[in-house]
Parts: sequence; structure tokens; C-alpha cells
Amino acid sequence: MSPGPPVGPRSVWVTGASSGIGRAGALAAARSGDHLVLSARDESSLEATRADCLAAGAAGVLVRPLDVGDDEAVSRCVKEAVEVTGRLDVVIHAAGVVAYGRTEEVPADVFDGVVRTNVLGPVNLARHLVPVFRQQEHGTLVLVGSVIGHLGVPGMSPYVLSKWALRALARQLQLENRDRRDVHIIHVAPGGVDTPIYRQAATYAGFVGRPPPPVVTPDRVARKMWRLVDHPRPRAQVGLGNDLMRFGFTVTPALFDLLVGPLFALAAQDRTTRVPPSQGNVLWSTPAGNGATGDQGRAITGIVRNLGAAARSWLPRDLR
Repeated sequence: MSPGPPVGPRSVWVTGASSGIGRAGALAAARSGDHLVLSARDESSLEATRADCLAAGAAGVLVRPLDVGDDEAVSRCVKEAVEVTGRLDVVIHAAGVVAYGRTEEVPADVFDGVVRTNVLGPVNLARHLVPVFRQQEHGTLVLVGSVIGHLGVPGMSPYVLSKWALRALARQLQLENRDRRDVHIIHVAPGGVDTPIYRQAATYAGFVGRPPPPVVTPDRVARKMWRLVDHPRPRAQVGLGNDLMRFGFTVTPALFDLLVGPLFALAAQDRTTRVPPSQGNVLWSTPAGNGATGDQGRAITGIVRNLGAAARSWLPRDLR
């Protein structure tokens, strides 16, 4: 019989810990007095998270810069994370990147970069992490997905494909580890979250993305993740609008397809200012854009501004 998870401070590894949901998840673990390993591509941003985690009460914090798309680097980091306390209890995988644009508009290297981070990254993680969990007969992997992993959204093909794939990976890992009672794979799907990922995204759509309402904070997602770690369930949504969107996509697909384009432009983009094509942080880290939140203001304000921009575009040029 499995001895069950150990009692006392946990050994926790967080990817994507430099910003947004990953940072919030790390701070929540720190407040519980856990041992932490923090990973992301940029070391300076990780050091800032490390300082905040130590101030919040972490038992110890190890920083390990990592590109999750590099399988050998992931293998090394798993070994180093285990060495901190001799075990690894919880892994929060929050690393992810976004690209906006029609399928044919997103350059191949950027499209592949999204897939590399968002799909091959968690596959690499599972490849080296699951054997550790199975050998120690306990462990929890939380995969941070998105409601977009249940939907279709025009102009976000790389991200949509990657989040559908992540949800499929979670399901596969759950099936393959049913024989380990205390090994848990949890898929968490937030809706709109106030993180820097929208401003840091690659964009070939002409506009900056923004979180669609209802927008939740990274801290709320973190609280949900840790409740699921303490009381495991295989999957969960975060956001009041998620179930409505999933229902529309599945049950009334013709209506969903009719509405999703205009509503996406209105609520999930900043249509007030055009921007040039950009690779964002897909191919390399942009440390200046990392942070706790995205600071793009209230969602309803963004919608009103988009409506104003649309109304002005309908006016004769001399009246705009």
C-alpha cells in the first residue's frame, strides 16, 4: 500500500514562475512555508520572484532558469528539484506563450515556438517527472490550460491548438497513472486572467490582445490550484463565463461561430491602436514585460473604448 504524501513542508516546483499565474502560485506555496524551485527563461525575473517568496515565508527557494522546450534541460531540472529535499511533491506548470493572427499570417518559427513551449514543454516535463512520482508513489502535477482549450477562437490558431493538446495530454496522463492512488494530474482551465501574457504575445493581427471578461486575478487562479492540490480533482474551470462559452461551442455551434468573431474583437482585443507585427516573447524572454499582473485596466472600459473606436470608423473622415 502507498505510504501517501509526506506531512510537513512540501517540495514544490513552479514553471513560468517569473510572471502572472506561475508567480502567484509560487507565492501561495511560499506563504505555506514550502520549499520552492522556480523556473522560467529569464533569471533576473526569477530572482525578483525568489525575493518575494522568501519574504512571504518560503522554507527555501532555488532558482533554475529553464526553457521547457529543451528536453535535456528539463531532465536536469527535474533531478535538481528532487535533490532539494529528496522528493518532489507538487509541480505547477504555468509556462506558456501566445501568438495572435490568422493561421496563414503567423510565421512558421513563431507558430512552432508556441507549440514548442505550450505542447512539447509539458510533454518534456511529464516524460521526466512522472517516473519520479511513480517511484515515490505520490506527487501532483498541475497543468495550467485555458478555456480556449475547449473552444475555437479566430485569430489565435497556435494558442488554441496548443491548449487543446495540453488538455489531451492531461487526460492521457490521468489514464496512464490510475494505478498510483496518490499520483494526481490536474488540468486547470482559466478564462480571462489579468496577467502580462496578452501584452507580451506575438501579434500579427494588428492589435494588442487583452483578457476577456469576466477577468479574474492570478491570485484567484493560484488559490484554486492549491485547493485542487489539497483536494484533488482531475479538472476544473476558473471563471464564471467558461461554462457558458463551452456550452455555446458544443451545443449551439452555429450560433457560437456567428458570434465569436465580433465578440472576440470587441472584448479580447484593444482595437483603439494598431500595432506592427511582433514576435513578442515567443522566441525569447522579454523581462521588462514580466510582472504580477497585466495592468490593462477594467475589461468594461476596454469594451467601451473599442465601441467608440468602431463608431468613429463609421463617421466621415472629416468628422473623426
